[in-house]
Amino acid sequence: MNPPKKLEDLDVLNKTGIIRVDLDAVLDDEVDPKKNLRLLVIKPIVDYLFQKGASSLILIAHYGRPEGKVVPELSLKSLVQPLKDVLERNIFFIDSLNFDEIMRLKEEKNGNQSVFLLENLRFWPGEESNDINFAKNLASLSDFYVNEAFASSHRDHASIVSLPKLLPSALGLRFEKEVENLSRLFESQERPVVIVVSGTKKDKLSYLDGLSKIADMVLIGGRFPDYLPDDSIYRRDNRFLVARLNPDKEDITIHSIEDFEREIKRAKTIALIGPVGKYEEEGHRLGTKRVFEAVADSSAFKIAGGGDTIKAIEMFGITSKFDWISVGGGAVLEFLTKRSLPGIESLSN
Repeated sequence: MNPPKKLEDLDVLNKTGIIRVDLDAVLDDEVDPKKNLRLLVIKPIVDYLFQKGASSLILIAHYGRPEGKVVPELSLKSLVQPLKDVLERNIFFIDSLNFDEIMRLKEEKNGNQSVFLLENLRFWPGEESNDINFAKNLASLSDFYVNEAFASSHRDHASIVSLPKLLPSALGLRFEKEVENLSRLFESQERPVVIVVSGTKKDKLSYLDGLSKIADMVLIGGRFPDYLPDDSIYRRDNRFLVARLNPDKEDITIHSIEDFEREIKRAKTIALIGPVGKYEEEGHRLGTKRVFEAVADSSAFKIAGGGDTIKAIEMFGITSKFDWISVGGGAVLEFLTKRSLPGIESLSN
């Protein structure tokens, strides 16, 4: 397998580029757009490509789960103003789903350093089904492709895996840094490596075995302990520490908090993926607050990933204490356990 083409090797002069970005969950956040990480990471790549001479750029993204139908409340139109504020550029929103019409509107509005935003990719059935014809329609709009959507790159969707095979393509600036920083976990000589993995989505339990291959200790919180039976192998394996939950199951016990803190103090490399309790509610915040602050106070190399993780870190005012904060959640787990992502593989072939 060849490595992905470097961004600096792309010929962008006087050309139109498509940038796949992460906008999912942005509309759910109450965070000021100018502080929203998923929006903020778009500005450097847009500025870079225009500095390199690109003539226009098309931003593409998904939001929510419209399942191939037009759902007005999931339109990306409401992101035009936040994007204008962050990018400090005018944004032309194209709401048509007809590619002839999209091309016409693009040509009509195309000027020096124009930025376009297409409608929600998941309004087209071809995005999630990875339809090659849909990918070809997207490719017809552009001369090159940049993937700056790390948090979506664990999905085999058309804009992630098929589109980059049709155009000269590269990983974005932020994406490259994601790979570089996350790779430190499985390349690290700074041990012990401790991974705190928590959440409510049962499917994330499938990553536990993979995480144990790179970590000396995996700390399991959130709702995950409730999903593991009493005779689960993870409760008997000394590479895992499964938290006990309070009776209402919305936070881990004081005893488990102290156990987690002890392991974190020993660590030289730490990954924090998911809050250990329902931190949004003051009565269930203690576990997440103490565990997150223990990580923040550690001198270890430490990374954090996932939307809820980022929100909790911001709530506790400890953002600056982390060496790297990833925009991805599920993509972080996928990358750590498989050492690649479909969005990377598609640029490597």
